[in-house]
Amino acid sequence: MANVELPQGYKFSGHHSGVKTDEALPDYSIFASETDAVCVGVYTQNLVCAAPVHWCRDLTPNAACRAIVVNSGNANACTGQQGRKDVEAMASAVAAEMNIDKSQVLVMSTGIIGVHLDMDKMGPAAKNGCDQLSSTAVSFLAAARGILTTDKSEKVVHRSIETSQGEVRFSAVAKGAGMIGPNMATMLACVLTDAKLSPDDAQHMLTASANTSFNCISVEGHTSTNDTMLLMANGKSNSVELAGNDLELFADELTSALIELAKMIPADGEGATHLMEIAVSGAETNTDARKVANSIANSNLVKTCVAGGDPNWGRIVSAAGYAGVNFELKELQLHLNGYCLFQNEMPVPFDAVEVAKSMQKTFVTSITLVLGRGAGRATIWSSDLTCDYVKFNSDYHT
Repeated sequence: MANVELPQGYKFSGHHSGVKTDEALPDYSIFASETDAVCVGVYTQNLVCAAPVHWCRDLTPNAACRAIVVNSGNANACTGQQGRKDVEAMASAVAAEMNIDKSQVLVMSTGIIGVHLDMDKMGPAAKNGCDQLSSTAVSFLAAARGILTTDKSEKVVHRSIETSQGEVRFSAVAKGAGMIGPNMATMLACVLTDAKLSPDDAQHMLTASANTSFNCISVEGHTSTNDTMLLMANGKSNSVELAGNDLELFADELTSALIELAKMIPADGEGATHLMEIAVSGAETNTDARKVANSIANSNLVKTCVAGGDPNWGRIVSAAGYAGVNFELKELQLHLNGYCLFQNEMPVPFDAVEVAKSMQKTFVTSITLVLGRGAGRATIWSSDLTCDYVKFNSDYHT
């Protein structure tokens, strides 16, 4: 991390404010730009959405954003009008410390649902957070840790891109380990770049990248109230907006980085022992392929057989069959970790012990399904389902 070159013109902080009971855990983070930045977002599709989601939706796209503040440990969801007032107060507190307008501060929250924030702690948190702002890699990592809840570790990616205008960089952080999918997750993510982007280009890129990354992960298929991904672009690397091939190159790198970041979430899924990669091809459309892949990814029977290292092809084929997508069984082919298990409407003779060993020895379980109907394809990443997941979520109050 010490050798990482962060995007220019940003400062970060992460510290313990008292939202979480454990004083060793940071729970309040700030990602701040030294100058006005374009900011765009994508948000949960859950109709029950948290107060900070409303705040950010109302303020994006934003051409003069200066800061993103995040608290973890309290989602500020299902908290009524008081919750909305609390979001505004959080933004106002940071704005006062930075001498900017509250409309230049976006807010994200994650944690327990239905409990009001202790606002007596948010004022001091804003002051402490702003006092600690720094452009160092250590501060960036502290901010990445401050957004976590049940995650086992921070999730970060970095990219440096050579364009015709020179080097541009971006760094991204995310959190999420449960209440994940099928669109976004209890998932917060922040992308910070020193590229100069128009609001329209930034929004288009972020939406497209989310569609092939964070919208393609699942832990248990439960869509959160707080899903938010924001992108800030402050243009500090160059005064010229990216366009043409440079813009396309940036978009490709953004998608690649967000796929890498998104896969860290089911890999870190609560109680997870395997990452499932479900690749479906040969569907009539990409949408159909995604439906089939999601059906497999969210099947508890498939998840448990992966957890147990059981090459139970019947559960996978069955999950594909109830996805609501037309295909002929005679055209379907199924491979598990590279082994062909099913084709021509029946199982293929295979060494079950050998396949089971491959599942048990590798962290990633690859499920590949060919439908034989067209050119549609999709890949979904999910986690397996273990006794630890059940125990954790029966004990953990959300």
